[in-house]
Amino acid sequence: MLIGELSRRTGVPARLLRYYEQRGLLASERDLNNYRQYAADAPRTVARIREMLAAGLPTEAIRTLLPCADGADAGADPCPEVLRTLATELDRLETAMASLNERHDALIAFRAAFLDRAAVAE
Repeated sequence: MLIGELSRRTGVPARLLRYYEQRGLLASERDLNNYRQYAADAPRTVARIREMLAAGLPTEAIRTLLPCADGADAGADPCPEVLRTLATELDRLETAMASLNERHDALIAFRAAFLDRAAVAE
């Protein structure tokens, strides 16, 4: 299928499909007119890429995980890199969450200090 059809079937803009291809997430072959031709399972691959992006995985991790992804559901085959990649991404996410929690607590304390000042000024 051509890129326009893949875009219509998935709801993903052609520009983004080209980006996925550039990042090594999606493959195509070129026909005689040099148009991209995608395999019949490309919509499923695009859906899996979108799921992984929505989960916060960077494209580098998706490139590692995608070959192991089971085509029919959200499962994955036990490829050697899967658990290591997922552990790395979970660690990254937990670090980010801890940082956000610290910032949240600091903002609450900052707001409380200003509210206290405002109450004293009244």
